[in-house]
Amino acid sequence: MARNVSKSICLAGLLLAGCSSTITDYQHETPELHLDKFFNGHLVAYGMVQDYRGKVIRRFRAEINASWQDGEGVLDEQFFFNDGEQQTRCWRLTKTGNQYTGTAGDVVGQASGTTEGNALNWQYVLEIPVNGKVRHIKLNDWLYLVDENNLINRATMSKFGIPVGEITLYIRRESDQPADDVWPACQA
Repeated sequence: MARNVSKSICLAGLLLAGCSSTITDYQHETPELHLDKFFNGHLVAYGMVQDYRGKVIRRFRAEINASWQDGEGVLDEQFFFNDGEQQTRCWRLTKTGNQYTGTAGDVVGQASGTTEGNALNWQYVLEIPVNGKVRHIKLNDWLYLVDENNLINRATMSKFGIPVGEITLYIRRESDQPADDVWPACQA
Protein backbone atom coordinates (compact mmCIF):
# COMPACT_ATOMS: atom_id res chain seq x y z
CA MET A 1 0.00 0.00 0.00
CA ALA A 2 2.73 2.49 1.00
CA ARG A 3 4.63 1.64 -2.17
CA ASN A 4 1.55 2.46 -4.31
CA VAL A 5 1.03 5.76 -2.47
CA SER A 6 4.69 6.65 -3.05
CA LYS A 7 4.41 5.80 -6.75
CA SER A 8 1.21 7.88 -7.02
CA ILE A 9 2.90 10.88 -5.41
CA CYS A 10 5.87 10.62 -7.79
CA LEU A 11 3.54 10.31 -10.80
CA ALA A 12 1.50 13.33 -9.66
CA GLY A 13 4.72 15.32 -9.29
CA LEU A 14 5.81 14.43 -12.81
CA LEU A 15 2.40 15.34 -14.23
CA LEU A 16 2.40 18.68 -12.42
CA ALA A 17 5.89 19.45 -13.69
CA GLY A 18 4.61 18.87 -17.21
CA CYS A 19 1.82 21.38 -16.57
CA SER A 20 4.08 24.24 -15.48
CA SER A 21 3.47 27.71 -16.84
CA THR A 22 5.05 29.05 -19.98
CA ILE A 23 6.07 32.62 -20.79
CA THR A 24 3.08 33.04 -23.13
CA ASP A 25 0.77 32.62 -20.10
CA TYR A 26 1.80 36.20 -19.16
CA GLN A 27 1.43 37.91 -22.55
CA HIS A 28 -1.59 39.99 -21.47
CA GLU A 29 -0.35 40.84 -17.95
CA THR A 30 0.52 44.45 -17.14
CA PRO A 31 2.55 46.44 -16.55
CA GLU A 32 4.83 45.17 -19.30
CA LEU A 33 8.36 44.23 -18.27
CA HIS A 34 11.13 45.84 -20.32
CA LEU A 35 14.50 44.97 -18.78
CA ASP A 36 16.08 48.05 -20.35
CA LYS A 37 13.61 50.25 -18.46
CA PHE A 38 13.39 48.45 -15.11
CA PHE A 39 17.10 47.59 -14.85
CA ASN A 40 18.31 51.10 -15.52
CA GLY A 41 19.76 53.06 -12.61
CA HIS A 42 20.35 52.04 -8.99
CA LEU A 43 18.43 49.09 -7.57
CA VAL A 44 18.42 47.29 -4.21
CA ALA A 45 17.48 43.64 -3.77
CA TYR A 46 16.75 41.33 -0.82
CA GLY A 47 16.63 37.59 -1.14
CA MET A 48 17.00 34.11 0.25
CA VAL A 49 18.33 30.75 -0.93
CA GLN A 50 16.48 27.57 0.01
CA ASP A 51 17.70 24.01 -0.24
CA TYR A 52 15.72 21.23 -1.93
CA ARG A 53 13.62 20.72 1.24
CA GLY A 54 12.62 24.40 1.36
CA LYS A 55 14.87 25.28 4.31
CA VAL A 56 16.35 28.80 4.08
CA ILE A 57 20.11 28.32 4.02
CA ARG A 58 21.25 31.86 3.11
CA ARG A 59 19.90 35.39 3.06
CA PHE A 60 21.36 38.34 1.18
CA ARG A 61 21.11 41.94 0.10
CA ALA A 62 22.33 43.17 -3.29
CA GLU A 63 23.23 46.57 -4.71
CA ILE A 64 22.72 46.78 -8.48
CA ASN A 65 23.87 49.50 -10.86
CA ALA A 66 22.44 49.09 -14.34
CA SER A 67 22.63 50.97 -17.60
CA TRP A 68 21.60 50.44 -21.22
CA GLN A 69 22.69 51.90 -24.52
CA ASP A 70 21.61 50.81 -28.02
CA GLY A 71 20.17 47.46 -26.91
CA GLU A 72 23.22 46.58 -24.77
CA GLY A 73 22.97 46.52 -20.99
CA VAL A 74 25.28 46.13 -18.01
CA LEU A 75 24.03 44.94 -14.62
CA ASP A 76 26.70 45.51 -12.02
CA GLU A 77 25.72 43.48 -8.94
CA GLN A 78 27.28 43.18 -5.48
CA PHE A 79 25.85 40.62 -3.05
CA PHE A 80 26.18 40.77 0.75
CA PHE A 81 25.32 37.43 2.41
CA ASN A 82 24.24 36.96 6.02
CA ASP A 83 27.37 34.86 6.71
CA GLY A 84 29.65 37.77 5.71
CA GLU A 85 30.52 36.55 2.22
CA GLN A 86 30.45 39.09 -0.60
CA GLN A 87 30.14 38.30 -4.30
CA THR A 88 30.04 40.36 -7.45
CA ARG A 89 28.52 39.58 -10.82
CA CYS A 90 28.67 41.65 -13.97
CA TRP A 91 25.95 40.81 -16.47
CA ARG A 92 26.40 41.97 -20.07
CA LEU A 93 23.01 41.79 -21.77
CA THR A 94 21.75 42.13 -25.32
CA LYS A 95 18.14 42.87 -26.24
CA THR A 96 16.56 41.83 -29.54
CA GLY A 97 12.81 42.50 -29.50
CA ASN A 98 11.50 40.64 -26.46
CA GLN A 99 14.49 38.25 -26.45
CA TYR A 100 17.48 38.72 -24.15
CA THR A 101 20.86 37.04 -24.00
CA GLY A 102 23.53 37.58 -21.40
CA THR A 103 26.92 36.57 -20.10
CA ALA A 104 28.63 36.87 -16.73
CA GLY A 105 31.89 35.57 -15.28
CA ASP A 106 30.23 32.74 -13.35
CA VAL A 107 27.68 31.84 -16.03
CA VAL A 108 28.56 28.84 -18.21
CA GLY A 109 27.99 29.81 -21.83
CA GLN A 110 25.16 32.22 -22.46
CA ALA A 111 21.91 32.94 -20.63
CA SER A 112 18.79 33.42 -22.69
CA GLY A 113 15.30 34.59 -21.96
CA THR A 114 12.05 35.97 -23.29
CA THR A 115 9.66 38.59 -21.95
CA GLU A 116 5.89 38.49 -22.35
CA GLY A 117 3.61 40.90 -20.52
CA ASN A 118 4.94 41.46 -17.00
CA ALA A 119 7.25 38.41 -16.94
CA LEU A 120 10.68 37.22 -18.04
CA ASN A 121 11.72 33.57 -18.15
CA TRP A 122 15.51 33.45 -18.07
CA GLN A 123 17.59 30.24 -18.16
CA TYR A 124 21.28 29.65 -17.63
CA VAL A 125 23.89 27.49 -15.91
CA LEU A 126 25.68 29.06 -12.96
CA GLU A 127 28.98 27.99 -11.41
CA ILE A 128 28.34 27.70 -7.66
CA PRO A 129 31.03 26.78 -5.12
CA VAL A 130 29.83 23.95 -2.85
CA ASN A 131 32.10 22.37 -0.23
CA GLY A 132 35.27 23.48 -2.00
CA LYS A 133 34.15 22.35 -5.46
CA VAL A 134 32.51 24.31 -8.27
CA ARG A 135 29.16 22.85 -9.33
CA HIS A 136 27.27 23.68 -12.52
CA ILE A 137 23.69 24.38 -11.49
CA LYS A 138 20.89 25.09 -13.97
CA LEU A 139 18.67 28.05 -13.09
CA ASN A 140 15.15 28.51 -14.40
CA ASP A 141 14.61 32.14 -13.44
CA TRP A 142 11.23 33.91 -13.49
CA LEU A 143 10.96 37.68 -13.01
CA TYR A 144 7.57 39.33 -12.46
CA LEU A 145 7.11 43.09 -12.63
CA VAL A 146 4.76 44.24 -9.87
CA ASP A 147 4.83 47.93 -10.78
CA GLU A 148 7.35 50.31 -12.37
CA ASN A 149 9.67 50.17 -9.33
CA ASN A 150 9.17 46.65 -7.88
CA LEU A 151 9.92 43.19 -9.18
CA ILE A 152 9.75 39.67 -7.71
CA ASN A 153 12.26 37.06 -8.90
CA ARG A 154 11.91 33.30 -8.31
CA ALA A 155 14.46 30.81 -9.55
CA THR A 156 14.55 27.05 -9.33
CA MET A 157 17.94 25.38 -9.26
CA SER A 158 18.55 21.87 -10.58
CA LYS A 159 21.39 19.47 -11.27
CA PHE A 160 20.84 16.64 -13.80
CA GLY A 161 17.14 17.64 -13.82
CA ILE A 162 16.81 17.08 -10.06
CA PRO A 163 15.68 20.10 -7.98
CA VAL A 164 18.42 21.24 -5.57
CA GLY A 165 17.05 24.57 -4.35
CA GLU A 166 15.27 27.86 -4.96
CA ILE A 167 16.10 31.54 -4.84
CA THR A 168 13.51 34.20 -4.06
CA LEU A 169 14.39 37.84 -4.58
CA TYR A 170 12.65 41.19 -4.23
CA ILE A 171 14.16 44.03 -6.33
CA ARG A 172 13.32 47.72 -5.96
CA ARG A 173 14.40 50.54 -8.28
CA GLU A 174 15.80 53.29 -6.09
CA SER A 175 16.88 55.79 -8.74
CA ASP A 176 17.04 56.33 -12.50
CA GLN A 177 20.76 57.05 -12.12
CA PRO A 178 23.39 54.42 -11.23
CA ALA A 179 25.23 54.97 -7.95
CA ASP A 180 28.62 56.66 -8.31
CA ASP A 181 30.82 53.67 -7.52
CA VAL A 182 31.28 50.79 -9.96
CA TRP A 183 32.31 47.38 -8.68
CA PRO A 184 35.56 45.97 -10.11
CA ALA A 185 33.67 43.12 -11.83
CA CYS A 186 32.16 45.58 -14.33
CA GLN A 187 35.09 47.87 -15.02
CA ALA A 188 36.66 47.75 -18.47
